[in-house]
Amino acid sequence: MKSSSKGGLVYSTDGGRMCPECRQVLAQCTCKAAAKTAPAGDGVVRVSRETKGRGGKSVTLVRGLALDPLALAVLGKQLRTACGSGGTVKDGVIEVQGEHCERIIEALRKHGHNAKRAGG
Repeated sequence: MKSSSKGGLVYSTDGGRMCPECRQVLAQCTCKAAAKTAPAGDGVVRVSRETKGRGGKSVTLVRGLALDPLALAVLGKQLRTACGSGGTVKDGVIEVQGEHCERIIEALRKHGHNAKRAGG
């Protein structure tokens, strides 16, 4: 049998299932709360333009926003309205149809995000 650094007690008759990280009862686990409060990425929002796999149509992508899904959807709606274009939010990335990098960077800076242009 292999010895793992994360191994150990996974169930206790006293408290039930145990977290392998902090070795607390799952109801009192501190690992999940610490992971949710940690910001994703380096705090820089990157705005880029992409045409791959879209039949030659260009799409402006906004990556690196450390927001929950609901706030990300609201911000995506505001950015699409500011650009007068369509788009979507997929996997934490806001997609706006067309080339709107400069407009989106200005709008993100107005909202208080540190935005910069990525790619060519």
